[in-house]
Amino acid sequence: MPELHLPWLELSVLIPLVGAAWIALLKDRDRARTLCTLVCGVTLVCAIGEWLDFATLGSFEAHDHWDLLHTVFHRDVFVIDELSAPLLPLGALLYLATVMTTLRTKSNRFSFHWTLVSESILLATLACRHPWLIIALLAAATIPPWLELRQRGQSTRVYLFHMGLFVTLLVLGQALAGPAAHAANPPIVAGCLLTAGALLRSGVCPLHCWMTDLFEKATFGTALLFVTPMTGAYAVMRLVFPIAPSWALQSIAVLSLATAVYAAGMALVQRDSRRFFCYLFLSHSSLVLVGLEMATPIGLAGALCVWLSVGISLLGFGLALRSVEARTGRLTLDNFHGLYEHTPFLAAMFLLTGLASIGFPGTVGFIGTELLVEGAVEVYPLVGLALVAAAALNGVAVIKAYFHVFTGTRHASTVAMECRPAERATILVMVVLIIGGGLMPQPGVQSRYHAARAVLDHRRISTEPHVSEHPLGAVSSRKDGPAAAARSESHHEL
Repeated sequence: MPELHLPWLELSVLIPLVGAAWIALLKDRDRARTLCTLVCGVTLVCAIGEWLDFATLGSFEAHDHWDLLHTVFHRDVFVIDELSAPLLPLGALLYLATVMTTLRTKSNRFSFHWTLVSESILLATLACRHPWLIIALLAAATIPPWLELRQRGQSTRVYLFHMGLFVTLLVLGQALAGPAAHAANPPIVAGCLLTAGALLRSGVCPLHCWMTDLFEKATFGTALLFVTPMTGAYAVMRLVFPIAPSWALQSIAVLSLATAVYAAGMALVQRDSRRFFCYLFLSHSSLVLVGLEMATPIGLAGALCVWLSVGISLLGFGLALRSVEARTGRLTLDNFHGLYEHTPFLAAMFLLTGLASIGFPGTVGFIGTELLVEGAVEVYPLVGLALVAAAALNGVAVIKAYFHVFTGTRHASTVAMECRPAERATILVMVVLIIGGGLMPQPGVQSRYHAARAVLDHRRISTEPHVSEHPLGAVSSRKDGPAAAARSESHHEL
């Protein structure tokens, strides 16, 4: 297996831990916030360096340079492939943007050192492929939000019950699966337990009440950082996808599809802004799971594209809503607030990121959504119709929320509410990523399609017999001849 030229992965994991230990000793919250921003920035640089370094290798996977944990576990602990390589910069960007947009007035409520601990755990999870280590890291990631809930004096019963059940299901499932499990001879009971655990972490209906409870009781930043990286989907890809049969994956897709439509409808009728965002995110994350479980190249490629686009767009959407809440308090969506004149930058970011999340043309989510719908239609036409319905409901919910928050009346305020420079910089970065990814989608789509083909080959699944590589990088079939090659070429051009 090739190795990276520098130990990017270990640096990405260790730097936040060192920063967390340093910040825990500081009593000055302003200094802690500044140092946390610096540490998150350096971590993002390392994550981007990992992505670029991996791209120069031209291989499907690579392990870290100077993997110090190899002597302990006698295996390459930090290993990335085309599936996880772009997820690390996305996770690091999520934490940096959240810390940068945290106002000084909210610094006392937001734990900077636990935020860095969570970032280290997240990046270690995304850089790991060993099932037991993934389960251990996923379990560790549930601790910081629980500590915050206790510190805020909130009830932790709902969160603790669901997360405890989530960890228990993963441990039992992996113990029953064993190291020799594969899709050709799937362990049914183990697969069901792993699937239930991963779906619980993803918030699939009816196992989603912990997510709304977390958004209501924890700080918005902590809840955003816990759910937006979609580690539940990562657990599905690493723990469930390699051993589950096709019929089981399609059954999971049906549950996820029902959740997507249900959550979109719930987002449309919410009166509380946090519950609105929670259901909106739940609908989009369920759409990602629908594509992941289709087990077709186009559907899986679309899901991987939507995974990235939703991570970027809903990150910006959540940060815009969080910044507005920091100025006005919790918002209700049953009346109009008229905040556009006071915060035009946040209004523009709110609308742009909300439209990007539903795949508006010209944004980063457009091509991925199209591929996702096309892949779903290939399996069952009504699934594609349901995907379109969920996207339409989400679009109406976003526009409705925009009108209620930023229009409809004139808001009188004696305090300046304009954006700070850090918030403006975050908004500009989001705009560049959303518009740039929409105008030049080819590199990202090609990378995600290649990763989807490699993942399916790893499962030894072939959608057509006698598969051979097409010269353009897609896959064609000798049986269908020129027609299949034409379809593959059209997919490649997307």
